[in-house]
Amino acid sequence: MDNPEFILKDTFGYDSFRPLQKDVIENVLAHRDTLAVMPTGGGKSLCYQIPSLIFEGLTVVISPLISLMKDQVEQLRAFGVPSVFLNSSLSPQEYQENMDYVKRGEVKLLYVAPETLLTPRILSLLSGLRVDLLTIDEAHCISEWGHDFRPEYRQIVEIRRKFPNAVCMALTATATSRVRQDIRQTLKFTSTNEFIASFNRENLFIEVIPKQDPTRQVLEIIDRYKDQSGIIYCFSRRQVDELS
Repeated sequence: MDNPEFILKDTFGYDSFRPLQKDVIENVLAHRDTLAVMPTGGGKSLCYQIPSLIFEGLTVVISPLISLMKDQVEQLRAFGVPSVFLNSSLSPQEYQENMDYVKRGEVKLLYVAPETLLTPRILSLLSGLRVDLLTIDEAHCISEWGHDFRPEYRQIVEIRRKFPNAVCMALTATATSRVRQDIRQTLKFTSTNEFIASFNRENLFIEVIPKQDPTRQVLEIIDRYKDQSGIIYCFSRRQVDELS
């Protein structure tokens, strides 16, 4: 089962790839370190999940949030893909059981937070395994120029040194050119293996209107779209109260 298109349909039930997905997957399968910037809902997860089913060894996914790990693992298990996470939401018994699954080679994807991955216990577990793919989700957390910088993400480069044969993949939905450069430099990537998807949403119409009389203009918009749903953002609670 080494055909991405077959896995896409047979395992995940999709008929075709979204823009850039196939290019990113092929780059990873060619054992090239990869940075992919794709919008939320753009299919980033499949870009490492499909290669994980083609590579012989383990795929380690570094994720910053427990809720994200749980959601991903539940979805993968629903598709029949053996995967586990290791974090503080597990009881000691569940934690050890998941470690045992990984140790016995019964798991294709392991989800961990960076601070968990850097512990001696997990490093010892992985040292006896073949790690083929190291995936860094929310990779903008690596950059000091990012809006959600996390110092422990900078230490992931140490993990790369421990598993030099593993392909490294960095994924994010938000990264300026400066943040992308910082990610590449930190992880020792080359710019030629960078993929940036379009963030345009064809189902959205965006209009910029010069501000003249904000209250009057907002009321005109409300009247124009009477009996329809909408959201109005204000700078303060006071403005919300005044407008309502």
